[in-house]
Amino acid sequence: MLLTNKIAVIHGAGGAIGGAVARTFAREGAKVFLSGRNAEPVEAVARDIVAAGGEAEVAQVDVLDEDAIEKYTAKVIRKAGRIDVVFNAIGFRVLQGVPLTDLKRDDFISPIVSWTTTQFLTSRTAARHMVQKRSGVILTLSASPARLAVASTAGFGVACAAIEGLTRTLAAELGPQGVRVVCIRPHRIGDTLGPDPDFPVGEAEEFRSLIEGWTLLKRLPSLADVASTAAFLASDHADAMTGTVANLTCGMSVD
Repeated sequence: MLLTNKIAVIHGAGGAIGGAVARTFAREGAKVFLSGRNAEPVEAVARDIVAAGGEAEVAQVDVLDEDAIEKYTAKVIRKAGRIDVVFNAIGFRVLQGVPLTDLKRDDFISPIVSWTTTQFLTSRTAARHMVQKRSGVILTLSASPARLAVASTAGFGVACAAIEGLTRTLAAELGPQGVRVVCIRPHRIGDTLGPDPDFPVGEAEEFRSLIEGWTLLKRLPSLADVASTAAFLASDHADAMTGTVANLTCGMSVD
């Protein structure tokens, strides 16, 4: 197993990406500490993990609350002795489909401030403990608009690019102290597409066909793709990787 005896903290564990990564980490041998703003979906993920023979603990944490993150991280340290991996899969609803010239200021700023702030707070808090052990892995999350010129993505693309910039800066500062930082960049994940597209291009199948057609592989990444890659990046097998982006866009963006 890739993560035997690792201690992993996953924020946003009740969401699609966070839940998939949590289950995979546990299956690969990690003890997972799961947090979310709403306890119920996180508890459902924990039940799945325990039923499969894994170890999971749940906490309700608002990752925009700096004090709450500090207290939760300290609690994990007291209980487990260390944190080997932290992954922030928190998501935010963003307004897309509106040209920037028509966009309200708050709608533009909201995803940039919220998403980058949570990634900063969870990374910084974990890093302060990791550097004491001179080891650890911080995984951040962006999305394909970070490297694309796509109209009407509002502040979302800007937020994604900012997170990738944060990843590089963290890696530069923490690398000499033994801590790796890697960003995961998926395209829109096929498993998460619902009946109502969140981008105003028509019906659900039209939307899927459009975004699949933009990729080189002519398909969308899956939750399993993201989760298995996260497990590899968190493992000692990726020990030489830091300050970079794991591109899981199926060729939607090319580095």
